[in-house]
Amino acid sequence: MAAEPRAIRTVIVDDEAPARALLRQYLGAEPGLEVVGECTNGFEALKQIGDLSPDLVLLDVQMPKLDGFEVLELLEKPPAVVFVTAYDEYALKAFEVHAVDYVLKPIGRERLAEAIRHVRERLAAPKAEAPRAASLATAARAPGRFIERVLVKDGVNVHVIPVERLDWIEAQDDYVSIHAEGKSHLKPQPIAEIAEGLDPARFVRIHRSYVLNVERLARLELYAKDSRMAILKDGKQLPVSRAGYARLKEMM
Repeated sequence: MAAEPRAIRTVIVDDEAPARALLRQYLGAEPGLEVVGECTNGFEALKQIGDLSPDLVLLDVQMPKLDGFEVLELLEKPPAVVFVTAYDEYALKAFEVHAVDYVLKPIGRERLAEAIRHVRERLAAPKAEAPRAASLATAARAPGRFIERVLVKDGVNVHVIPVERLDWIEAQDDYVSIHAEGKSHLKPQPIAEIAEGLDPARFVRIHRSYVLNVERLARLELYAKDSRMAILKDGKQLPVSRAGYARLKEMM
């Protein structure tokens, strides 16, 4: 006799108690689905998803502390995701980050059931490659807007660094070392991808391995033919390539 298929283990993430209660009620009518956790904000979601390894997350977008896209950005192996939110402006972004579906509030029973059918199909299909963290961050950003903060996960801790506190960013293979206020944080993201999201009026790719917050620049020094060094206000020295020098000149 064949074994019963394992229940779809589900976590609900929403900062509104009535929305969580309604989702739990509707999901209770879905066979083979078990709600294993509820979270009221993004930080709780990160912990529960890490601890419980659910198959599915019903995720609000607009939440205090961390929004839904930022939660996904910080997950190493995102589960299947259905966004549940009142804002239809995020619909296209939801699919850009490989969400299974997108349900608008007020939540309808039939629409949620349809989303769960899509989840079952996704989970039964061969595993698709999880989206990169950078693609999640890019999708969450409105056209013409630049990132306002950088998120770095360090074990169970999450560092939220406003971009105005960034000093410089250094490439280290497929990682970046983010330097801010005398501290450094390592993040698994190519430097080109993080540079793309920063405001070019404030940040310049001065070298293939360095992005500089120009407010930290004290002066430029020539140390060899066509080779320059950026001297920062704290005394730190960063190499400047010819292309980087041209970008700096154009900005200044």
